[in-house]
Amino acid sequence: MGDEECVIVVREFDHRKDLASVEEVEKRCEVGPGGKLSLFTDLLGDPICRVRHSPAFLMLVAELSSTKETVGMIRGCIKTVTCGKKLYRNTKTSDPSEALPIYTKVAYILGLRVSPSHRRMGIGLKLVRRMEDWFVQNGVEYSYLATENDNQASVNLFTDKCGYSKFRTPSVLVNPVFAHRLPVSNRVTLIKLSPSDAESLYRRRFSTTEFFPRDIDSVLSNRLSLGTFLAVPRGCCYTQGSWPGSDKFLSEPPESWAVLSVWNCKDVFRLEVRGASRMRKTLAKTTRIVDKLLPFLRLPSIPEVFRPFGLHFLYGLGGEGPSAAKLVNALCAHAHNLAKEGGCSVVATEVANREPLKVGVPHWKMLSCNEDLWCIKRLGEDYSDGYVGDWTKSPPGFSIFVDPREF
Repeated sequence: MGDEECVIVVREFDHRKDLASVEEVEKRCEVGPGGKLSLFTDLLGDPICRVRHSPAFLMLVAELSSTKETVGMIRGCIKTVTCGKKLYRNTKTSDPSEALPIYTKVAYILGLRVSPSHRRMGIGLKLVRRMEDWFVQNGVEYSYLATENDNQASVNLFTDKCGYSKFRTPSVLVNPVFAHRLPVSNRVTLIKLSPSDAESLYRRRFSTTEFFPRDIDSVLSNRLSLGTFLAVPRGCCYTQGSWPGSDKFLSEPPESWAVLSVWNCKDVFRLEVRGASRMRKTLAKTTRIVDKLLPFLRLPSIPEVFRPFGLHFLYGLGGEGPSAAKLVNALCAHAHNLAKEGGCSVVATEVANREPLKVGVPHWKMLSCNEDLWCIKRLGEDYSDGYVGDWTKSPPGFSIFVDPREF
């Protein structure tokens, strides 16, 4: 290849002329190792679908100047989140209502792809740096991304060449959607909150959680958010019919309660597992048939994941009290049933490794990832008030808020 053919041009994605070439690069990048299962993503004809619901977003493509061939791409989005908290009125209490969130402007990098035939040419590095330029122009203080711990090429690019450091290792918990509905404990009352009530509850109780989005109202009112559900012990004074609102609830809460919200990823993208043998597919189908015919046995069944399938993402998981984990379990059963009605094959969530409520989330280890790797880099020092110092050097907390717009 001549030197003139090696000139790489990075520019903004143009849906009209780049759609087909971008989809082709995606396909080439998702070819898994021979003989092994691989996860493919169908973006349903919208390459920006996984960032377009953020306050600001951008997609860049890299092309050869001579042939105009697309050889790489990157997506990024910008928002404001909590990076820490501080107490006010000189109080020393650990009550979250007695603390103020410290916000910072962050950017998230998603979907960096470089065509296999054009790797080791510095294209990935060039795309990252151009995206970071856009971040800086928009006042971003920190840039971060998620990657698989064992994706050594990606980890090396960001940590060795781009100056990112390993930051958090949350767990991605995935559970199959069975052919039968899951029972919700009769000791639990479920209450669906309005978006405004959910916003009030989240802001008052979880706004100091790391990565809590300041525009939580936009998340909760988005068409993809299927609802926020609160679980309380049956017999307490709160029910759907007598719900007094979040303010009253938080002033007189029961001993234990839990909350989570559901996001419909199925209308954004589909996933597909490829590379399975005929025997594996037959075995999976058999488990589904048995599960459907004999639901009372509660036999584990493998959902239809060998063709495009949808998922629901559970976010905003939280709660208080000694029975909070059991209440989370009931909420997850309800979310499973919503996913079944919605034609999804799995439900997923992502929580901090040290999250106390993690034990209440049912999941299959074979589908889940115990340590997703988040890397972070500080780009500037002009946004937050300096109280936290350098966030990249802060120790992990017990909880983290995972924005469904970036899953």
